[in-house]
Amino acid sequence: MGTMGPMLSLPTFSARLPLLLLALATPALAAATDCPEHFVAGQAPVITQPKIKARTQEVCFIAFAVLHSGVSRTPLYAAEHLTRANLAQAKNLARKDSFHAETALRPADRAELEDYQRSGYDRGHLAPNADMPTREAQRESFSLANMVPQIHANNAGVWAGLEAAARQWAMDEGELYVISGPAFVGSDLKKVGNVLVPTHLWKAVYSPKQQRAGVYLISNDETKDYAAISVADLEKMVGLNVLPGVPAAVRTKVADLPKPLAQRGGGGNQDKAPPAEEGFQLKDLLQILLNFIQRIISK
Repeated sequence: MGTMGPMLSLPTFSARLPLLLLALATPALAAATDCPEHFVAGQAPVITQPKIKARTQEVCFIAFAVLHSGVSRTPLYAAEHLTRANLAQAKNLARKDSFHAETALRPADRAELEDYQRSGYDRGHLAPNADMPTREAQRESFSLANMVPQIHANNAGVWAGLEAAARQWAMDEGELYVISGPAFVGSDLKKVGNVLVPTHLWKAVYSPKQQRAGVYLISNDETKDYAAISVADLEKMVGLNVLPGVPAAVRTKVADLPKPLAQRGGGGNQDKAPPAEEGFQLKDLLQILLNFIQRIISK
């Protein structure tokens, strides 16, 4: 099975990890976009690893945009510009599920509902339902073009906590740019139906008010651990410069990111709440990846 980017086979991954993290990103021109309102300075993320560019398509929605891959049949990222006003509207909107295949994509490239049936994985939102300010925006968030196969304890636990932390930060400061996506590490990748299962998920956040950015990184398992890395290090891992509109000095520093929140916040528009016992632990990137490798080897 082909891989989705600058991913390393597991036998060589741990040995080459330092080189992976120190490698220089490939320069690239700004990516064209039909929905600049979702991106910092109107600049969409730039693919810096050519291998992941095949069969990609941008899909613009009311409250977010995705770059979808027909190879993985998942988004490579979902981008949102969270504002206090939109989140105030979203807080009062009751959740109404409407999972559906994305008809803007070719059938040969998109996920279908049957891909996830009895798979044991959640249809995990990248741009969360609880961020959506209107009923139509909420319906769009249930497009499978915004979904990845995700372990339920992960989706309802640390990932939900990260979503809540981003919302709270946006409410506190008035706005926040958030870009979320999957990582596919290694060559022995699982599928549900025709959809690749990510080994990791990440959430990049940028505060215009404070001019700082950082990335949460988690493995797609039952972990409560997460790492905080720089935008530049994320690029070396997944082949995407997710914040090309942000100065390089900001992309190379790791912001002091808020901890995942155990509570989703009030209002009716909420996904499944995280467990009552939070226990979310900040780990370093190396530990997150080495733990992942060890779990694979021990299977």
